[in-house]
Amino acid sequence: MSLGFTPSVEIYGANAALLNERLISWQHIDAAGIESDQLTLTINLDGLEGLPSLGGKIGLRVGYVESGLVDKGEFVITRRTPTLFPLRMTLVATAAPFSAADETGFKQRRSVSHGPTTVGTLFRQLTSRHGFSPRVAPELAQIQIEHIDQSNETDMGFLTRLATLHDGVAKPINDLYVLARRGQAKSLSGNVMPDIRLSVTTDNRPGEEAFIAATLEETARAKYQGCKTSWWDAAAGKVRVEESGIAPFKTLRQRYQSANDARAAAEGEVRRMMREALKVKIDCPGNPGLSAEGLVLLDSTWPDFMRGRWSIDKVTASGSRQNSYRCSIEATCLDARSLAH
Repeated sequence: MSLGFTPSVEIYGANAALLNERLISWQHIDAAGIESDQLTLTINLDGLEGLPSLGGKIGLRVGYVESGLVDKGEFVITRRTPTLFPLRMTLVATAAPFSAADETGFKQRRSVSHGPTTVGTLFRQLTSRHGFSPRVAPELAQIQIEHIDQSNETDMGFLTRLATLHDGVAKPINDLYVLARRGQAKSLSGNVMPDIRLSVTTDNRPGEEAFIAATLEETARAKYQGCKTSWWDAAAGKVRVEESGIAPFKTLRQRYQSANDARAAAEGEVRRMMREALKVKIDCPGNPGLSAEGLVLLDSTWPDFMRGRWSIDKVTASGSRQNSYRCSIEATCLDARSLAH
């Protein structure tokens, strides 16, 4: 994607004319998993008679004049904070995948047991009753579940835990609810997201518009390379252990109902440990193509130990009249082996 050089932002929806005219700064947080996306606007109140009654649903389009704007979706204003000196108001809006009335009980905590079933069947059952259209990656859909407890959890919290157990992500995307491996969520939603390539310029210095800063975090990569899980063999009257990977092993405390459940949990934990061993934080010029669950490709202009494809966990985009459009990215190594080459 060829980006322009003149940042542009547009608010649409309720009170759009006033918000666009008086916008001082903005911040959009696009997060993976259970965390709701959030939009924060700071507007100038100087010269207005009284306090404007700002509320309702607003949307954000952001990008560059030369290459066009990208729609980042709609948000519901949840908080207004006016200040006197300077005379401003901060609006906080969240992208809630459910109504405030919560007619279907999406935010209600439940304690219930599930199984025997499959990951796909259980996911479709829980999301459909809240009006979502479920999308499940084939490699996750057929995983067998003998028994799993939902313990004082919302359906959303439980689905996120279920996805994490098998090293996946579960996220509402508009009217869809997607369960996928990292980096696949957007494509399953029908919104195919190409890798966003980032390049480091030869004159990469603070103050330059194209400046990129990055920090690589290696979190206990060598601490564990395998995982042990246990399950109760009722026929033999004893606890059995499943292993995945190689020593040193991490041992999960939870006891599973069957060998299949224990093995799946161990394999998912090994995948997660390998991937999450490497994380990167990047500060770069604004790019509206960057989004949580998308992929960023660090090309050959980067040091060899950072090159490769990374799964984006969180993007914080921001801009103001004084500063250019910037993005802060938090990403996890999609495949630890890719950085070994």
